[in-house]
Amino acid sequence: MRILVTGGAGFIASHVAQAYVEAGHEVLVLDNLSSGRKENVPGGARFVFGDAGSETAVEAVRTFRPEVLCHHAAQINVRTSVSDPVFDAKENIVGTLVLLEAARKHGVRKVIFASSGGAGYGEQEYFPADEKHPLKPVSPYGVAKVAVELYLQYYRVQYGLEYTALRYSNVYGPRQDPHGEAGVVAIFCERLLKGQPALINGDGLQTRDYVYAGDVVRANLAALSRGDGLSVNIGTGIETDVNTLFRTLRDLSGSRQEEIHGPAMPGEQRRSVIENGMAFNELGWYPDVSLDEGLARTLAYFRDMVKSSGTW
Repeated sequence: MRILVTGGAGFIASHVAQAYVEAGHEVLVLDNLSSGRKENVPGGARFVFGDAGSETAVEAVRTFRPEVLCHHAAQINVRTSVSDPVFDAKENIVGTLVLLEAARKHGVRKVIFASSGGAGYGEQEYFPADEKHPLKPVSPYGVAKVAVELYLQYYRVQYGLEYTALRYSNVYGPRQDPHGEAGVVAIFCERLLKGQPALINGDGLQTRDYVYAGDVVRANLAALSRGDGLSVNIGTGIETDVNTLFRTLRDLSGSRQEEIHGPAMPGEQRRSVIENGMAFNELGWYPDVSLDEGLARTLAYFRDMVKSSGTW
């Protein structure tokens, strides 16, 4: 089938696009390269440079006529969303609406949307959170993810445009950017391998649900034919605190760095973990890669990157 992957030069979506190509699908990647890299676009996929909400994106939908729109392009910086919620809404809500309008006008059958479990649920009332947990986002970024899910339901009812929203927990793995507001796994990997101090925010007891990028890819493959009309958690159901994460990566890297704790991040969520029973029942999905194995794979990727950059 023909699949348009927005943000397909970025961390998660480039892996998804590669899997779609390897499965024999015809893939078009749309990305503005603000955080993605052209070299991440898989061989065999076509590439168009542009924003998700631009005329270029609309023209790509009109001419490529995808059967599925896999939408990962987004403004992903939570702090940016807090400091400039109007910008965040333009990128993450209005930009998505432009795509949805093009999709319903030009024959798209289904939208697969990269949503968020942690940001959507906010400070959880129970652990792990299932899909019935109240949606109480505490950032404009989280609000935007929830809003898009509601719009997807509207387009399904009004126009018959199917969707599956995948509510990711904290995704980590190869190609994650260790700079800017990036995942702590990528930051720790780069700093430990370069012999630079890896700082733990606060007491390090804040927890997250870390899911490997390769497992997330399998969820996107399953969603091509399953999960219609659903918002589905994609996580492990396991909490891991930052101290444990640091110690594991330190041991794997061979570093001798002691734990260095800095100030806590203002407003940082204390605990976040999501339940994945619906993913198993509706998508046939369950995480295959353990945290130890995933961290070892990710560290090996960053080790290769550090060596190739000449700063080993």
